[in-house]
Amino acid sequence: MDRDTFVRLLDDYLEIASVSDYGPNGMQVEGGPEIRRVVTGVTASHALIAAAAERSADALVVHHGIFWNHQNPVLKGALLGRVRALLEAGITLCGYHLPLDRHPDVGNNAPALRDLGVTDLEPFAYAKGVSVGWKGCFASPISPDELVARIERVYGVANPTAFLHGPDEIRTVALVSGAAQGEQDTAVTENLDAFITGEVSEYNFHIAQEENIHHLSIGHHASERIGPKHLAAWIAGEFDVEAEFVDVPNPV
Repeated sequence: MDRDTFVRLLDDYLEIASVSDYGPNGMQVEGGPEIRRVVTGVTASHALIAAAAERSADALVVHHGIFWNHQNPVLKGALLGRVRALLEAGITLCGYHLPLDRHPDVGNNAPALRDLGVTDLEPFAYAKGVSVGWKGCFASPISPDELVARIERVYGVANPTAFLHGPDEIRTVALVSGAAQGEQDTAVTENLDAFITGEVSEYNFHIAQEENIHHLSIGHHASERIGPKHLAAWIAGEFDVEAEFVDVPNPV
């Protein structure tokens, strides 16, 4: 399909016009005029760009693009290497940060909660003035060990960091992927039983103990594979193109 149509439809579906962010959403590097094959992934690293080129992808759609507001805009070093690799392969790069976190159907959070067995989803936690996470409840309370087991199954991780200091029966839970460990305070304020995120900080351990809440961190990268996977399936079903999620492992 036409590149500009592809980008416009993605932008509209992920509602980027309604989101202020930490960097640009949508097309970040313009490639060829036609889109036949798409690769999705977490971060537009040189390794993922190379994997997309090996698959003859015309577009690479990621959660973490290559341009950020805090970044030096000079094209040198790793940034130059990524741009050069994209241009040489003729790949269009699209990045969707907060829009992919918050989306109810192909985002990093709502689909994961559903896979964990959580129902009655509501928006949770705000960044840049928009909700980015989701919260809900289990139809029947589950144990802390069962929650850990479900996280391991849904995310494909072993031994997530788990500070299990909340109630024996978990009814309510919130999820914000990535580096959202600070939203533990929001979960405490809303009197939730458990909070799940990507990264972990030293203070999370103490707050979990002192506020009697379960805190689970599964890794920034692992927590944000969900959205790109769902987005690849949506693109393949919605457009007349091939789409594939490619994981470049990251231990963080």
